[in-house]
Amino acid sequence: MTTDSPRWLTSSYSNNGGNCIEVATNLAATRGVVPVRDSKDPHGPHLTLTADAFADLVAFAKTHG
Repeated sequence: MTTDSPRWLTSSYSNNGGNCIEVATNLAATRGVVPVRDSKDPHGPHLTLTADAFADLVAFAKTHG
């Protein structure tokens, strides 16, 4: 089943007092984008990255985190 509504997920590594982001990877296959938002402000603005840009961000975080 595909959907156009983001299903927000928080990393299991984010148990750090709320300083984390949420992502909606379910839109990557259908729309080619991954929305990203601040977990402390779920109704606030979000950043929409292309799936490739999100993959690059994750790769960068893994090597510099």
